[in-house]
Amino acid sequence: MATFQWIIGLLLGAVLLSALARRLKVPYPTFLAVGGMLLAFVPSSPSWTLEPDLALALFVAPVLLDAAYDTSLRDLRRNWLPVSTLVFVAVGLTTAAVAVLAHALLPDMPWAAAIALGAIVAPPDAAAATAILRQVKLPYRILKILEGESLLNDASALLIYRVAVGAAAVQHFRWSEFAPSIVLALAGSLVAGYLLARLSMRLTRDISDVPSAIIMQFAGTFTVWIVAEHIGLSGILTIVVYAITLARSMPASTPARLRVPTYAVWETVIFVLNVVAFMLIGLQLRPIWERLDDALRWEYCMFAAAVLGVVILTRIAWVMSYGTVLRFLIARGFQPGRPMAPPTLRGGIVISWCGMRGIVTLAAAYALPEGFPYRDLILLTAFAVVLGSLLIQGLTLRPLIAAVGLKDDDPVAREVARARAIAYRAALDEIDGDPSEAAEILRLEYRAVLLRAESDPDGGLASRELPADPLRRRAIGAARRSILDLRQSEEISDDAFHLLEEELDWAELSAQG
Repeated sequence: MATFQWIIGLLLGAVLLSALARRLKVPYPTFLAVGGMLLAFVPSSPSWTLEPDLALALFVAPVLLDAAYDTSLRDLRRNWLPVSTLVFVAVGLTTAAVAVLAHALLPDMPWAAAIALGAIVAPPDAAAATAILRQVKLPYRILKILEGESLLNDASALLIYRVAVGAAAVQHFRWSEFAPSIVLALAGSLVAGYLLARLSMRLTRDISDVPSAIIMQFAGTFTVWIVAEHIGLSGILTIVVYAITLARSMPASTPARLRVPTYAVWETVIFVLNVVAFMLIGLQLRPIWERLDDALRWEYCMFAAAVLGVVILTRIAWVMSYGTVLRFLIARGFQPGRPMAPPTLRGGIVISWCGMRGIVTLAAAYALPEGFPYRDLILLTAFAVVLGSLLIQGLTLRPLIAAVGLKDDDPVAREVARARAIAYRAALDEIDGDPSEAAEILRLEYRAVLLRAESDPDGGLASRELPADPLRRRAIGAARRSILDLRQSEEISDDAFHLLEEELDWAELSAQG
């Protein structure tokens, strides 16, 4: 009973902390990190543990699928250069800098353990940053760069992490022995993710019960991760490809009455997973802290502070160097693929400061096997980096954005307005020629939407209760097919598509009576 009471109390506390975060307009993981730290020092707190092998599957797989499902392939391609440099170069430099620092401060720490620590703290969690960026309407391109980085940097960091953990388990590490299996794993993950998504759609296409469909989604996500890891593939890369494949194929066949509750459940589960991750790490810190004497505590804290400083400064150094070099090259005629505007100094400042760490760092630290060299120190350092980055950067990001004065020209709103006009023209065409009074009323309604579609990005149909209306459902189906075609041809972004998809979903649910 006590365990159940603690769970209820912690979840209610997390809800209160997230409400306070929204009121103060800061990322809710910031307050969850503070709560996790305080939990470590509560004398009567429970001693809960989790199998290290389970941590990545439980925390990373659903969080990554949720992010990948909303990813725009069009925007990833358009911003491939900045995203790829953040995913590979920034992560690699951060891993190397932290490993060198750790080995210099603790010469007895094996290089494999130092590199594992670097890989654990290297990938930023852009979810916290984008929560702020969406509030202040930063340029759309900066938002897409950060989201693309958040999706893919986990794969590059955890690939290094897996190699480092594997190297720590063997006496003589030879890169030549690992390289072929890594290349095969990367290629195999791409194929496996696509094939597993197709298999999943075939197995679940006839499920119409909402609870059953949602359970199958979560079961499928964890199964894909477990299968990928079991056969030696990259679980992260497999999940990313799996989610993107589903996102491109599922909307056409998923009815609104399944999609609307599914999105709500996934949003809730992601929140709960963040709560559980910070809670579990906090509970693990207490026995670590109690085992240390005062001198060793001070040494560990100084080590963690040094790692946090290197993590922040390395990202700033790389982002600002990249911007300077690229501006120099573009001024002299260099264009990486399609023409692009040179990165601005103000944009570079914001991106360099969006380096908060989060749930992936916590899960990777927790997933270290028992007996791993310096595991306690790495676990404490990982939590300190997450807490420090969320406090230092998370609480100052909004004032920094206000200070640099970047503005967004809101391309998504323009795409939504244009796509809405096309969608409702398709709806009108679908019911054209129907002489009934209901069809005439519907035509008047959709024509009113068209009149204001170009000028008002929020000028869609208001959700309201309507009698069951097969004619309206038919028109909505035509509108939905038109926005699917617009996304497929990349005339609109995934953000614009999902906004219109939600609008049509509510209209479809209302028309069902």
